[in-house]
This record gives sequence, C-alpha cells and structure tokens, in this order.
Amino acid sequence: MTENASSFKAKSTVKSADLDHRQKINYNISRYNAIVPQGKSQFANLELARERAKNIKWKALETLDQQLEEFEKQFTGRGGKVIWAQDSQEALDAILTICKEKNCRSVVKSKSMVTEEIHLNDFLEKQGIQSVETDLGEYIQQLDGEPPYHIVTPAMHKSKEDVAKLFEQKLGTRSKLSPEELTIVARETLRDKYTEAEIGITGANFIISEIGGIALTENEGNGRLCTAWPKTHIVVTGIEKVISSLTDLALMWPLLATYGTGQRVTVYSSIISGPRQPGEPDGPEDMYVILLDNNRSTVLANPELRESLYCIRCGACLNACPVYKNIGGHAYGTTYSGPIGSVITPQFSGAREYGHLSFASSLCGNCTEVCSVKINLHELLLVNRRDYVEGGMAPFSEKAAWKIWKIASLKRGWMNMGSGTMKTKVVNKLFKDWNAHRSELEFSQKTFNALWKEQRPES
Repeated sequence: MTENASSFKAKSTVKSADLDHRQKINYNISRYNAIVPQGKSQFANLELARERAKNIKWKALETLDQQLEEFEKQFTGRGGKVIWAQDSQEALDAILTICKEKNCRSVVKSKSMVTEEIHLNDFLEKQGIQSVETDLGEYIQQLDGEPPYHIVTPAMHKSKEDVAKLFEQKLGTRSKLSPEELTIVARETLRDKYTEAEIGITGANFIISEIGGIALTENEGNGRLCTAWPKTHIVVTGIEKVISSLTDLALMWPLLATYGTGQRVTVYSSIISGPRQPGEPDGPEDMYVILLDNNRSTVLANPELRESLYCIRCGACLNACPVYKNIGGHAYGTTYSGPIGSVITPQFSGAREYGHLSFASSLCGNCTEVCSVKINLHELLLVNRRDYVEGGMAPFSEKAAWKIWKIASLKRGWMNMGSGTMKTKVVNKLFKDWNAHRSELEFSQKTFNALWKEQRPES
C-alpha cells in the first residue's frame, strides 16, 4: 500500500467517526439540495439541456487542437499572450518569469482549482511574493492554512462559529461576529490588496475559441477586481475548458450555476478577451493565458476516459456522493476530491500513487445521475479499477484473496459446504484486511442453491 493510500484510509477513518464534521456537511449539503430544484426549473427540458451540454464538450474536445489554435490566434490578435505549459513546473516557471519582469511583490487571486493543482500559492510564497486569495471561502481556507475542501464551496466544512473564531485568532476581530459582519471584515481587509497588487491571477470556467476569450463566473465580484485593478492579468487554465462558440455560454453558464449553487445564473459573469484596448477606460495593460496540459492530453488520447474532461467543475457529484459526505474533501489528499477527483486524479498525478481513490466508491451511480454534463462517472471508476489491477499495481495479498474467492465462488460444492455460521467465521478470519474498514461478511444459513432445491425438488 502506498503512503497516499495509507493516509487516505487513516483520514477517512477519523472523519467518518467525527459526528460534528458530518453534521456540518449534512447541513450545508441539505441547503444545496433544497435550492437546486429551483435552478433546475428554468430548463424546459433538463435532460435535453444536459445532453446538449455534453455534446458541446464532445465537439470541442474532439477538435481540441483546432480549438486551442483558434483561441490563440484570436486572443493574440488583440495583444494577449498565450503560454503553453506541458506540466505544473512549466506553468510555475512562466508565472515567475512574468512576476520578475513586472517587479511583482504581491498577487491577488480569484478562485481557481487549476492554481491549486499546481500549488501556486506555496510556490509564490517561497519566491517572496505575497499571494492573497480574494474569494471569501478561499480566503478563509488560506487564513487557516488549509486547501479547499470542495470544488465550489472551499470552506463547506466550517460553521459560522468556526469562521468567527478563525477571524478572531488571525485578524483580531471580536468573537462571535455574524456572517454579515465577517463578510464586511474580509471585504475591508482585502480591498487594499487589489490596489496594491501588481498582478491578478484567475482561472477560467470556459475558454471560448471563436472569440479568443475566457469566461469567468462568480458571486462576489472579487474576480472582476482581480482582473481590473492590477496592471497585469494572468489566466491559468486547463486545456479541456474549451468550448467552440460564444453562443454555447447561453447553456453552459446557467447549467453551471444551477448544478453548482442552485442559482439560475451567478451574480457576476464576465468575458475577457485580452488586455485593455485603445480607448478603453480600464482593464490590465498585459494579459497572459497559460494553457496547462498536465497529462490532460494523455486522458484525451484514451477513448474510454476522455469524457472525464467534459467536467465543468460544478461539484454536483461531490454533494451527491455518500462516500464524500462521510469522509469529507480533505481525506482524499488531492486537489480534486469526490467522484470526479477519483476518476481524474489517478490520470493526472499517477495511478500507482492515487489509484486507490477509484476504489473509494459505493458504485451507487448517484454521481452519474446528477452530473450536469452526463459523464458516466461510475463506469469510469470501474475503468480505473480495471487498469489498476491489470497494470500490476494491486498488492499481492489482495490479488491472492480475490483469486481464492473466485475459485470458491465457481465451485458449487464448496459454496454449499458447511453452515452459514461456520463460513462466516472462516471467511472473516481469513480476510482480515476486508474487515479493517468494513462490517464483517455474514453468510446466510443456507445458500440460494440449497433453498431452491428444497422448494423446487422437481427442478
């Protein structure tokens, strides 16, 4: 078992027994579940909308090379600069080069999972550059020294009392502030950061190849401040975020809002297609878009797993997953948690190190049922499991145990042998690793085969 797998099991064991943690998560997810139907009501035919969204992503990814080249052509035509990064280090090196050119001392960031993927904040801090998260949830997590807990709601696991206590410790505020007062404190603290920063960094919800623009959607306005105040704007985005046409946003934005937060559309929706143009009163002087591969092209080349790149990061599968709701986001130890994280993390970061995540699923299929773009997530988890075993990454003890189980299961005489009590004792003693994190196996007193013979002796 790898160190990551051992850590995952240990954290999962602790969190699944933490009733306070479970109560907070269940409360926040119940609020999400209550409001999502309201957002869904805007679609005359929700299933058709999801199917069309999937087709939009399919079309874009089937012609990804052409889409990205068209984006670069259109974007650079308005003075923007495109940087192609093969991996995290290339992206970090490119950002550092820009920071040095601009004599950057501080950076403001809007919410971005891709910058979490490349661990940008830690990298910049080591270079002596202050990096400040401006999304309220991300800011809370940064103050607490924690990574985001959830793809959409980074501080989902914290109650308002937890946040008030954190602000008291880190910012010296009064204890027991209300959520409104906490928001005002954060706003006042962050406001000066926008005007002081030399560079603003964002992700991109979508890359629009037709117009050479990026689409940002948010609820706080911090993303717009990150892109408007600093003289330089850097976008870091995965290459899979492409959509072909501006008109595609008419579907993708409401769908993302509904499945992400239950809204019909988010409060701030922006399309940015380059640096400030002649005659424009605001905007950055320079704008860079870093297109990050980081093994996405490897997933693209796999016809079975390619559809995992359709994901628009709405987070719906996390909220629906019984495993996620019990162990929480941090137990995964990865940037992307929940069902989608269990599918893509082994592909992005290595199956040998993270293949265990694909086994952390009940395969109930709820993730597939709620996916906004109809990704067959539970089937992709099975693909990962198959590749993990066939790739020789499963431990010998596990392979031996399943070999024994298979042989016994295919021998009717063995299955009928002995009482259910005896088989329960023998199997639970033999397969101790199974019982370490699961309930004991329990055999019925009679097999189905034996009951069938008793009730239908003529057959």
